[in-house]
Amino acid sequence: MMNLMGLVFLIPLIFMKNFWLVLMALFFMSFMFMMKLSFGAVICSISYYLGMDLLSFSLILLSFWICSLMVLASEGLFKMNYYWDLFLFMIMALMISLFLTFGSLNMFVFYLFFEISLVPTLFLIIGWGYQPERITAGVYLLFYTLLVSLPMMVALFYLWEYFSTLDFFFFLPIDNMVLYICMNMVFFVKIPMFFIHLWLPKAHVEAPISGSMILAGVMLKLGGYGLLRVMKLFLEVGLKVNIFIVVISLIGGMVISLMCVRQSDMKMLIAYSSVSHMGLALSGVMTMNLWGFWGALVLMLAHGLCSSGLFCLANLSYERTHSRSIYLNKGLMNIMPSLALWWFLLCSSNMAAPPSLNLLGEMLLINSVSLYSKYTMMSLFFLVFYSAAYSLFLYSYTQHGSVYSGIYSFYQINIREYLLLFLHWVPLNLLILKSELLALWI
Repeated sequence: MMNLMGLVFLIPLIFMKNFWLVLMALFFMSFMFMMKLSFGAVICSISYYLGMDLLSFSLILLSFWICSLMVLASEGLFKMNYYWDLFLFMIMALMISLFLTFGSLNMFVFYLFFEISLVPTLFLIIGWGYQPERITAGVYLLFYTLLVSLPMMVALFYLWEYFSTLDFFFFLPIDNMVLYICMNMVFFVKIPMFFIHLWLPKAHVEAPISGSMILAGVMLKLGGYGLLRVMKLFLEVGLKVNIFIVVISLIGGMVISLMCVRQSDMKMLIAYSSVSHMGLALSGVMTMNLWGFWGALVLMLAHGLCSSGLFCLANLSYERTHSRSIYLNKGLMNIMPSLALWWFLLCSSNMAAPPSLNLLGEMLLINSVSLYSKYTMMSLFFLVFYSAAYSLFLYSYTQHGSVYSGIYSFYQINIREYLLLFLHWVPLNLLILKSELLALWI
């Protein structure tokens, strides 16, 4: 509860014109929250409707961390004073709504804040995006999410009638296919599953750097978190139909991986790689075994940090060359050799090279899905191979080769930007040393 009050008391900070003071307050709150880690499989109750186990804790901590990094990445808005106080207010509103979403013990409270978290994200994209097409991207995001969330509300009324409560603790398995579709469709769109993923690349490309970071870092994880929470409702239905979701996710992941290799837009490539990775996480959840659940959480955390870091790197290049094209951003190693190291570190983490958390997540998910059905092995091999292919493609095309002749002036990377990348990479590679913590909630 202290953290929730802390978030509310941070709101007056938006009127302060000191960038680093705001940032220090956000990071201080993140570290204070980190101290609250409990090492058991218990639910730490905050109030009647709010509580945390390790699943909630890890995703709330990720939300706080990414939101703090969003402020660090957006110093340009502060310098131009481009509605800076409103921008900070949106981030605070987003942090509060994400805290209440991940911390809710009641399905209706979860649904309420799940939808509310969409509003600040939409304002970030429409208010601070780059091109006029951001309006289209905002409409895509809004309609995809709202259209599938209405059946979920009907499903909640049914659950209330059935159990006389909407608390997660009292849910028991129900053999009802219509309920399965109504309840899970909103999470399939959010994670996003192949076929209903079209809003994601649009939203990423049109969003400002902060919007891309929160979309990749946390908003996709809302879908995975929701599935992990409600899967115990659908143990019986899941045995019959989850195989179809696994097949769609794996085949979709293969198709998306091939699309990544032929992208020329850096942001589009990273956005599509998110769909591919989250398809693997979705397959793991659908296998309904311990390794699948553990691997899904690990990959969600790893992807949140890695993908957000890659968007930051793409934005650093965009701010200097004013282009997202891979072919116009080539040969950057000649101009910024030290940044090439960060490109390599984050691209290698994206392809699940050790010691990144992605490696553990993919190993757990590959074990889980291949045990579920041996026929998935070929598509898993394809996914892992092409994950390496498009990560190396992104790194080699942007860093190697001759510099584009149209670039005639360039300013170097500053300490703030190195700090931003460092704070993405360090937790991504150090968390693997204590990764068994992430299995204690199951």
